[in-house]
Amino acid sequence: MDELERAAIIAASIKGEITAVIAAKRLGITTRQVRRLQKRFAEDGERGMVSRRRGKPSNNRLAPEVAQQALELVHEHYADFGPTLACEQLQERHQLELSKETLRNLMIEAGLWIPKAARRTRLYQPRERRPCVGELVQIDGSRHHWFEKRGDACTLLVYVDDATGKLLHLHFAETETTASYFDATRRYIERHGKPQAFYADRAAVFRSPSAKSDTKTQFQRALDDLGIELICANSPQAKGRVERANRTLQDRLVKALRLNGINDIEAANAWCGHYIERYNAGFSRVPSSPLDLHVPLHPNDDLTLILAFCDSRKLTAKLTLQHDGLLYLLEDNPEARKLIGQSINIHTHVDGRVELRANGGVLAHSVQKLPRLANASEVDAKTLHHVLDKKKRNRHYRNNPAAAVVAQGVTAAKKVSAQKHV
Repeated sequence: MDELERAAIIAASIKGEITAVIAAKRLGITTRQVRRLQKRFAEDGERGMVSRRRGKPSNNRLAPEVAQQALELVHEHYADFGPTLACEQLQERHQLELSKETLRNLMIEAGLWIPKAARRTRLYQPRERRPCVGELVQIDGSRHHWFEKRGDACTLLVYVDDATGKLLHLHFAETETTASYFDATRRYIERHGKPQAFYADRAAVFRSPSAKSDTKTQFQRALDDLGIELICANSPQAKGRVERANRTLQDRLVKALRLNGINDIEAANAWCGHYIERYNAGFSRVPSSPLDLHVPLHPNDDLTLILAFCDSRKLTAKLTLQHDGLLYLLEDNPEARKLIGQSINIHTHVDGRVELRANGGVLAHSVQKLPRLANASEVDAKTLHHVLDKKKRNRHYRNNPAAAVVAQGVTAAKKVSAQKHV
């Protein structure tokens, strides 16, 4: 259609109906090109307006052998790479110069890359609410400038009931750590009782950073002792109720704190109970069942002891054990000597108090501080796995391995040597 329109304009310019300047403006070309087209139209008619490049390969086309070489290298070494990264690797490792868009088209034609427009977006269909209050409580931490410029940024721990959408508890803390969740959960249970389950994300507080590790976190261990199930969501959309509550609070709660002149964490924790009542009056839903599945504490449930960091160490023959850079010395008595070789539970409370327990009793002890390493770093539990890269840790303990490790290595070497001789 463009070529037919061009033919009509050139024919009009030849007949003198329009000038060459007007024809050039209409076609978006120069007057010199108009004179060429007039000459071609006079010789071949409308057929002369057809582009002479039609049906011919581009002068800037990629050589077929280069395209084949690139696809073979990508298929062999970079099948799971994106086009941009694969293009960089081809230039650095194979001295193959290609543009990333050219490589992208080659990979799409070969089925090695799916363009974004052709990918099927993942759907998150709504999940039915739990019928009873306390059956499932969604928890999450939201770091924000809650006091605006009146104070530093801090974290708000939010507890939302899945059945009603009510705010059951709000707790301000410096950071989202296990200690802050221990404090918030203790206050929650003292007010409402024990819920059936908590629904959280996969942060290091709730789940071990190693996907293959069966080691429970301190928060998991505490909930198991209390008989509360911990469910870790696979995506933020799965716990959308608490995520949406965070978004609402980051607007409404910030303004409420400003209007009430609250500028610090202590005052906010003391005041937020009044805000919860106002929030629930406007945003809560009616549950399907009138039952409240919160369970009161059992007489044997000691929250102070359960909601504390618990580790275990074996007691040496010298009645000592090491933990967190400290050396604990038990008092020398017959009861302590009976515990030699057994595991001693070390309970570190949120306020920093440490108790050594065994067989249900507290062990008297004294403490000595061990010298620190020169390159030791002090970070909180929330950011520990971000600060220390496992692949770059200082493996100083391998320079002086334990005697048992040396013995195992010697035994293995002897077996290999004997097999060689045979």
